[in-house]
Amino acid sequence: MILNDTKQALQRFVEFINTANMELGNELISTNATFYVPGNPDPMRGPAGYIAIIETMRGGFPDIQWSLDDIIAEGDKVAARFTMCGTHKNLFFGIPATGKSIEVKAINFYRFANGQIVEEHGMPDMLGLLHQIGAKL
Repeated sequence: MILNDTKQALQRFVEFINTANMELGNELISTNATFYVPGNPDPMRGPAGYIAIIETMRGGFPDIQWSLDDIIAEGDKVAARFTMCGTHKNLFFGIPATGKSIEVKAINFYRFANGQIVEEHGMPDMLGLLHQIGAKL
């Protein structure tokens, strides 16, 4: 993929995570994709695995939205910095709804093949998120 194609694919990926549109997910994510999520001993797989990640976040923050702040790409690999914003309206990691707004940064690393995401290492600032909703750490 050339750099502009990679950037466009990542912008469309942000549209996917903000809408959970499975049609778009199936287009952008390989069925063999592997997603490494902090705290999960086993990686998530394929478009359905990514939907599960989104549903976990939407479970606690139904209005959560991601914005893409920066992209650095080289070859088939992309580093992206995101901001997640939402409102803690439901139980999240055992913490009852607080109504507090969050703004959390994440750095994710992707690998692309044939125009699709085949691997992601996601590194959201979970400590910062838990602090913002008043978790006792």
